[in-house]
Amino acid sequence: MKRFVIASLALSLAVPAFAQSAAEKSGVNSLIGVPPKTEDFIKEAAASDMFEIASSKLAVERGDDATKAFAQQMLTDHQKTSEELKALVSGGKVKATLPKAMTSDQQSMLDKLNGLKGDDFNKQYHSDQESAHEDAVDLFKRYADEGDNPELKAWAASTRPALEHHLQMAEELNK
Repeated sequence: MKRFVIASLALSLAVPAFAQSAAEKSGVNSLIGVPPKTEDFIKEAAASDMFEIASSKLAVERGDDATKAFAQQMLTDHQKTSEELKALVSGGKVKATLPKAMTSDQQSMLDKLNGLKGDDFNKQYHSDQESAHEDAVDLFKRYADEGDNPELKAWAASTRPALEHHLQMAEELNK
């Protein structure tokens, strides 16, 4: 792992524009605490919202009562953050392109959820939510602390407490 981190760091110094995205996708930036580029942050935050919304719509239909209540909160909150992010980009305050779809990994997670019912569905949804929110909290923290767009930094900082609360809720569901 140490060699991988060193090799990735060397690559990021050699090819800054490409390596930042590759390092962000691979998790190396998170591992070494490097903030994501604005474009990467937008892509990851928007894709995360897409996954949260789609998976939570399924959970509202298929989950037990506790799962449905959590999922409804995720729908409300992530639809709000999705709209806020779109407004920052469309208003010109952030120069980036919003993705049109979630990542292939997120789509695979959603496809797996789509094939489950009952207790299997609840367990997988809870696990996915905990994992997704761990990633989101990390992403938002790194950008809020050291991102390069002041408007987006402020938004990431103001949004992070809700994501941390979501993570706590997901951890409780996952027990």
